[in-house]
Amino acid sequence: MNKIYPSAAEALKGVVADGQMLAVGGFGLCGIPEALIEALKDSKVQNLTVISNNAGVDGFGLGKLLETRQITKMIASYVGENKEFERQYLAGELALEFTPQGTLAEKLRAGGAGIPAFFTKTGVGTQVAEGKELREFDGETYVMERSLVPDVALVKADVADKAGNLRFRLTARNFNPAAAMAGKVCIVEVEKIVEVGELAPDDIHLPGIYVHRLVLNSTPEKRIEKRTLSASAPVDAVAAKVEAQAVIAQAAAGSDVPNTVKNSKGA
Repeated sequence: MNKIYPSAAEALKGVVADGQMLAVGGFGLCGIPEALIEALKDSKVQNLTVISNNAGVDGFGLGKLLETRQITKMIASYVGENKEFERQYLAGELALEFTPQGTLAEKLRAGGAGIPAFFTKTGVGTQVAEGKELREFDGETYVMERSLVPDVALVKADVADKAGNLRFRLTARNFNPAAAMAGKVCIVEVEKIVEVGELAPDDIHLPGIYVHRLVLNSTPEKRIEKRTLSASAPVDAVAAKVEAQAVIAQAAAGSDVPNTVKNSKGA
């Protein structure tokens, strides 16, 4: 079975439709399926319920779908950096189901594991628990939460083999595996596709049985959500001069540059 599609638009074709519930991986702008979100915008599907930790930023990620009013409801844990998300919610133009972050992750994980509901202490005594079943276990009160099983999951991974086995990169793994497992149909955007067998079994973070379609995006933008630069450290001119003289002397003698100097240059 060929899981590889020539473009994000082709990967979505015949799968996404008006009124669906979608799970979208990522955390902020880290690990988001950029090309699939853009193709979803271009598809012009409407009335979507989107499950995601947050909704990107203004003009990028899921923020694009808010601007085109394709999302009518968000199930998320954070409004955060997206002013349009905040504006639509406060104006009553967007439905929002606020969900504690750990509960949101468990709702997706449980949905992917075939568990219809679970009990958690998180949210007891707050608005989160209103209208939900409460139950006591060992003298503690818990609230029942229903799991989430979205119609489609849009996911970002670093590497896939042709069978759909996935490897994520560092913190870009975040919500992606849980979203992938929960979706009835899972479409994955990857930066590299390799032959079956090239990924060592212990390096596979998500088996291909969860993955239905793959699309290659080898040059994602990977925009930084909030760029933060540290202040420059004070320079000790005397120490710098001594170190420079040592480097020159070692270079003249044909020896290696000290590791401290290499590291300071990013080597």
